[in-house]
Amino acid sequence: MFSYQLYSSRNFPPMSATFEMLAQAGYTAVEGYGALYADDAAVEATKAGLAATGLTMPTGHFSLAMLEGEVAKVLSIASALKMQKLYCPYLMPDDRPTDGAGWHAFGARLEKVAHVYRAEGYGFGWHNHDFEFRPTTDGAIPQEEIFDGGPHLEWEMDVAWVIRGGADPLAWIERYKDRITAAHVKDIAPAGENTDEDGWADVGHGTVDWPAIMAALRAIGVKHFVMEHDNPSDHARFATRAIASAKGF
Repeated sequence: MFSYQLYSSRNFPPMSATFEMLAQAGYTAVEGYGALYADDAAVEATKAGLAATGLTMPTGHFSLAMLEGEVAKVLSIASALKMQKLYCPYLMPDDRPTDGAGWHAFGARLEKVAHVYRAEGYGFGWHNHDFEFRPTTDGAIPQEEIFDGGPHLEWEMDVAWVIRGGADPLAWIERYKDRITAAHVKDIAPAGENTDEDGWADVGHGTVDWPAIMAALRAIGVKHFVMEHDNPSDHARFATRAIASAKGF
């Protein structure tokens, strides 16, 4: 299933028009993020946009603060938008542990959160950036420690961030093939290019070996492939080119 992380279109309001654009481009699903369910009105607008276009929202991102502190609200949103899997997407720099033990404890913290949502029938996991692959001062790899501390956590693998973190995505796919339940499909521009887009590229138009990586992810049963660009100058261009490329992999 080709999905689209709506964060990619945050700078191109209104979201109702984005839903229409994505449906016309051939998407059947989208992935939610915080602003789309910031309050009841936002949830209703998102629900209406999905209904009007036939799009589904099987996966969604929720902040750790919300996942831990507003459980009833998260469950209400997930139910209203018919989500299946919930992912915690980020940890602010000041909140990040500095050693292996700290990251292991963070994984255990996520595991505790996961119990709550799994009990209600939702998949629950972590979505990575690049910092999880950079060794700590004591030589630990945060991503390894997170999974050791949270032995049942799912993983929404953001492949391009793995690469930007200096790691080999194919090796990580093989190692954690039982954890990966979704993947962010995003591309990296050649060095020095697309600086106005933070060095990202439209899927299939950058340096990531998506044909090989997509094949590896499909081989382990991944079904949610979420197109993402962190800062496109034209979100319709990105959305259209990304799905066209992905269908060819």
